[in-house]
Amino acid sequence: MLALRADGWFFTRAYAKINLTLDVLGRRADGYHALASVMQTVSLADTLAFQALPDGQTEFFCDVPALNGTENLVYRGAQALRAATGCQRGVRIDLRKQTPMQGGLGGGSSDAASVLLALNAAWGLGLSQDRLLELAAGLGSDVPFFMLGGTTLVEGRGERVTPLPDLPGVWVVLLKPSVAVSTPAAFRALRPDDYTDGQVTARLVDAIRAGGALPLDGLVNALEERVCQVYPAVAESRATFAQAGASRVHMSGSGPTLFALFSSLAEAARVYRTLLSAGRQVWLARTVTRAEALGGVL
Repeated sequence: MLALRADGWFFTRAYAKINLTLDVLGRRADGYHALASVMQTVSLADTLAFQALPDGQTEFFCDVPALNGTENLVYRGAQALRAATGCQRGVRIDLRKQTPMQGGLGGGSSDAASVLLALNAAWGLGLSQDRLLELAAGLGSDVPFFMLGGTTLVEGRGERVTPLPDLPGVWVVLLKPSVAVSTPAAFRALRPDDYTDGQVTARLVDAIRAGGALPLDGLVNALEERVCQVYPAVAESRATFAQAGASRVHMSGSGPTLFALFSSLAEAARVYRTLLSAGRQVWLARTVTRAEALGGVL
């Protein structure tokens, strides 16, 4: 079990994600949209540090000033554990941000999941995975996915998660256009003819479970074209990405971050360097397995 000590810190990674598919099936009665998506953790990550404090105290610091405060999902995650268990142990949490904000990569949701997992272990709370998933769903739609990590089928509004076999490892180049896209705004921009039937996600899930060749040429993100219309910088960045040598470029989540998959590091590095030399905000990452995602203590 993790040891939370007053005289030292332990550190965890909170990995980002990409949406290999994102089918939007329609609007639900509660106002959310019904989704079907295959999500995948990647090695771009935030770092969280935990240290024990006297009982009842919670301190939180983020190196991005705009993210400090009690509304951050990191702080709220610790409070949710206390409310669910009655635990009053104190903690200081420091957050080093590297996953970009409002990028479609789930950085804040991953941070929250890391807090739930780490403190459940460090405080010896013994909450089951089902109970942790309930708490995660109360914090945000993407948080349940990060309780599993790796390759996962996500349905409903994000609260229904089904683990899939890990994908074979591939390299991932990520490019974030110089624009912020609000997730609610991206969904509000959808029209009924943008909705999909879920078959793209279903085909990918079947291929992953069968262990055969993946239908990567037919991936879809139902939000992508509408986001590209509303935010021309995303469309322009997608074209630049393709010109740099990426054969298939996709948007993650509600954007604006774009990604391309590569089996060859040499090819991924060439595209990465081309984009970097053009002044783009870009990362060279890789896929992360479930075991690695859930064992992120440094």
